[in-house]
Order: sequence, then structure tokens, then C-alpha cells
Amino acid sequence: MSAEPAKTADRHESLSVVRTPSHEGEAPNDGESADDMLEAMGYKSELVRTRSTWHVAFMSFVLASIPYGLATTLYYPLQGGGPAVVIWGWVLVSLIILCVASSLGEITSVYPTAGGVYYQTFMLAPLSVRRLSAYLCGWAYVVGNITITLAVQFGTTLFFVACINVFESEPGVGVWQAEVYQIFLVFVAITVLCNIISIFGNKYLHHLDTFAIFWTFAGLLAIMITILAVAKNGRRDAKFAFGEFEPTSGWPAGWSFMVGLLHAGYATSSTGMIISMAEEVEHPSTQVPKAMVITIIINTLGGLLFLVPLMFVLPDVAELVALPSGQPVPTIIKSAVGSSGAAIALLLPLMVLAILCGTACTTAASRCTWAFARDGAIPGSKWWGKVHPTLDLPLNAMMLSLAVQLVLGVIYFGSTTAFNAFSGVGVICLTLSYAAPIAASLFEGRHQVRTGKFYLGQFGWFANFVAIGWSMLALPLFCMPAYIPVTAATVNFAPVVFVAFLSIAAAWYYVWGRKNYRGPPTSTLGMAPVPAADEAVAVKKD
Repeated sequence: MSAEPAKTADRHESLSVVRTPSHEGEAPNDGESADDMLEAMGYKSELVRTRSTWHVAFMSFVLASIPYGLATTLYYPLQGGGPAVVIWGWVLVSLIILCVASSLGEITSVYPTAGGVYYQTFMLAPLSVRRLSAYLCGWAYVVGNITITLAVQFGTTLFFVACINVFESEPGVGVWQAEVYQIFLVFVAITVLCNIISIFGNKYLHHLDTFAIFWTFAGLLAIMITILAVAKNGRRDAKFAFGEFEPTSGWPAGWSFMVGLLHAGYATSSTGMIISMAEEVEHPSTQVPKAMVITIIINTLGGLLFLVPLMFVLPDVAELVALPSGQPVPTIIKSAVGSSGAAIALLLPLMVLAILCGTACTTAASRCTWAFARDGAIPGSKWWGKVHPTLDLPLNAMMLSLAVQLVLGVIYFGSTTAFNAFSGVGVICLTLSYAAPIAASLFEGRHQVRTGKFYLGQFGWFANFVAIGWSMLALPLFCMPAYIPVTAATVNFAPVVFVAFLSIAAAWYYVWGRKNYRGPPTSTLGMAPVPAADEAVAVKKD
């Protein structure tokens, strides 16, 4: 490997890290040490640290947006087998994602930066492959963040249309048979709205996230109590609600159950996106890991409060699977309450949560894009890596993410199947990016995570292996068609899009990156890992 160009030498000055004991309860020192540690990792603190542990947990909750995230993809487990897949698939995947969150939390405790899994992969991977592995992980992380945000905004669009159509012009016919261009315009409006909220409400977003969790559970209780109390068409027994398994996907029973896990997998794919907010958190090395784990527990509870009552009032599954909208939840709720007005009232909390989810995803996507750009990894990095001086956010990176989403959204005019590929590829890219630093940590014997304040000891090994095992399953799983036989209209193009993105990133690295991309501007390579943020860190030049 050739020597680094002189123009980057100033980014790699030799530093020594001196650790001094912290004093419990001294918040100012803790805050200063977070910025000092960030400087030791090669960056200047540019964003305002305003978020606490619960603020981060609430934002992470909004990123997943349970129950909205479960509502828009309920089609998959219903076709994969019905209530048994819905309930037990959610519980199983939640336990697995708890291991993923714990694994990422350990690493984030040592390297809490907006670069997230990209920076962590660089620091943990073997020296001979760290630049390439971090580069590809970074592209997967950025593409995953942007395309999952795109999927959320478009999912919100389709969900809104289905909610409006609980009002019918005649039995079985909704009042709005939306044309393709109308759906696209609604998508554009929702996407722009979420960007506006994220930009001009930046200093208030943590309050919005706090509101969201109380709003969500109030809505969940309203849905649960109302549909179970009214149950216009009767109630199913517990054997059906928890044990009914009748796959209609065409796959063998076992694999049909696995394909049904797409429902829970999609809802939990945002687990690691919150790491990109680390530079806006007061004490990131402890607060971000705790928040990630707390969120999974809250999500699991919220998901069960939402899904279990729905299974007790479930109409005919075949009719739900055959819905042209692909959105069964509005139909289930209307069937249970027997009134369009009551149904839209119960769906309103989910509709509000959908906008909040889109705003949180927009915010996280802009941060990870900015973090990758400031390391010179994206064409035009000098522009995308700037922080707006008065708004205190990476406005240019946010506009880049917005532009990419709107351009990709145009594909819907040509093929809804092609568009859905971008939704699937978001989950694939995020899953791959999460697996990269976990695998690198395992490869180096988990030595570096031992210095963090969220070290899990022997359980960490178990959590790491579960996380890697899930990644190995999820990658092919999200490449599978939801049902067979496969036709031109139902084929899953996600693997094609994923390989295309990966090939473009690899080609760009070969053409430009291997000579120009130097990785994060860290000066601690080969040194002991940076300790947790509540230790003061003094940095001095040799």
C-alpha cells in the first residue's frame, strides 16, 4: 500500500491519549470528556449535545415506530402462516435484535461517533483490509439509511391511502382509487414535510420524540380496548390468536414461517441507525448503548400490545392477503369496530406516528451521510460534509438524501416491483453494515470492547454469534419473493439492486478511493482503544 499523500498528513498527526479518573456526578466534566474523546477519534465537535438517555431511547423507538412499522408490513406474516407467525415471529426476532443491539452497544461504548458502524469497522478490522471494509460498510450504512427512509415515506403514503379508504363509495370500494401520479405526489409531500420538520424543528426534536412515545401507547391502549370491547364480528379464541398456522405463500411450511419474519425484521431494521446521533448526545458512550437496549424492550412490549388484540378480531385471512392495497390493518380495525368514523379515529395515532417516524429517519440518514462525507468518502464531500452555522445540522447532507429519495421515487411510475426492491435493499444494507463491526470485533477476540462502559462479558460472545447468525439468515431472506410461483410482477429485485450498489461502491473505490480515501482522520491507530465517555480524556501532540 502506498504512503499517504502529504495533504492528509495533518489529519494523522501522532497523538497520545492520557486517561484520568472521572468523578461521579460531575456532568460538566462528562460533557467535556465526550468532546475530548471525539477529538481523540479525529473529529471536532460540531453538533450541539442536547439528548439524554431517554431522549435517545425515544428517538430510537420512533425510528422503528412500533406499531406503525408493524402495521405496514403485516401482509407478510399473514401470508406466511397467520397468527402464529405474527406473534411468535415478533417475539423471536425481538429477542434476536436484542442481541444485535447489545453487540452494537458494546462497540458504540468504545467508539461513539456519528460515523457509527462505518467508523467502528475501520477501528476493529485487520489493518490490511480496514480501509476497504470500512469503505464498503460505510456505503452500505448510508445507502441503507437513505433507502429505508425512502421506504418509510412511501409506506406512509400507501398506508394513508388505505386509511382514507375505510370510507367506501360502495361496499368493498374505497372513496379514493388513487392514480400512480397521485400516490407519487403524496409521497413527495410527506418526504418534504419530514425534511422541513427535521430542519426547522431540530432543537425541539427530542421533545417531539418524547411526545411520540406517550402518544403511541395512548393510541395502543385505545386500539386494544376498543376493538376487543366492540368486536363487531366476534372474537377468535386463544388457540387461533396464538397458534393458527396455515401458510398460503406457496413455500414449504418451515420456510414460509421464515419469510413471514420479514414483518418483524423490517420493523427492527432501524436498530443501529440511532448510533449516528452519538455526537448530539450528552454522554454517548453510556447513553447510546443503554438506549438501544431499552428501546428493544419497549418495542417488544408495544408490538405485543398491538398485534395480540388484532389476532383476536382477525377477519378471514385469505381476504386480507388478497387486498389490492397490501395494507390489512385498516381493514382489520374497521371490521372490528364496524364504523368508518371509529376506524379512522383509531388509525389516527398510527398516521401521526408515521410522520414522526419519517422525520426521525430523515434526521438519522442526514447524520450518517454527513459523517461519511466528512471523511471524504462521497463525491463532493467538501459540500456534503458541512454543518449549517445557524441551524446546527448537516443541511447539505440532508438535501442530498432528499434528492436521492425523490429520484428513486420516480421509479414507481415505471414499476411498483422495481420500487419495492429499494425498500428491501434498505434492510439488506443495514443488516450488512451492522454485521461488519460485530464480525470484526469477534475476529480480533473482543479485546477492544473490554474497555467500554457497556461490556457484556461472556454474554457478549453469545450476543455476537446470534447477531452474525441473524445477519446470515436475513440477507438471503430479504432477497426472497414473498410467495411462489414467481412471476415478472412478483419477483424480488432487491438482490439485483443490492449487488448493483455494492458493485458501484467497489468500482468507485478502485477508481478513486484506493488513492484518495484514507479512512477516518483518527490518530489513535495501533493504540489502546479510547475509554468510555465519562472518563476525562486529555489530548496532546507529541
